[in-house]
Amino acid sequence: MKRKRLSAEDRVLWSRVARSAVPLKGKAFPDDEEETLPLSVPRQEPPVSSPVGPQDGRAPQPASSSRNPRRLDAPTRRKLATGRLDIGGRVDLHGMTQEEAHILLLTFLRRAFEEERRYVLVITGKGSSGRGAGVLRRAVPQWLSTEPFRTIVGGFEEAARHHGGAGAIYVRLRRKAGRR
Repeated sequence: MKRKRLSAEDRVLWSRVARSAVPLKGKAFPDDEEETLPLSVPRQEPPVSSPVGPQDGRAPQPASSSRNPRRLDAPTRRKLATGRLDIGGRVDLHGMTQEEAHILLLTFLRRAFEEERRYVLVITGKGSSGRGAGVLRRAVPQWLSTEPFRTIVGGFEEAARHHGGAGAIYVRLRRKAGRR
């Protein structure tokens, strides 16, 4: 029987399920190397910004705003919150490591973009109450502004309370080139 290769998204989900499983009495976890390899995502260091700017004394030029995600406008956010605009998909990143969440989010958004969905909901969670904002709650908006995401993300905004409030983000995906 030929084994089907799992996508990155499926490997992340499978690893979460496998970690929660308890082997039967007298049985051990499988030693299959392919299933126990850790997922790795190249770490992206945030760009180091100099407070002074370029060496020649000029003010730094802002990045091209045509590719940077913007906030959603108020009417669009209101329509999403009231259900007058369809949310084309949801992804829940609760309980994941940053590495797992990054892989899952990127594959989810790419798939939604290819399927020409316009708006999706990303659930990050609010984080533990004792330590302020959660890691994913802070990281996801930063990721959405970085290169692999900004080519497909047109804008994002905190979700309405009944969609998760501060623990969720509405994401507007760009249209494919040549589509209106």
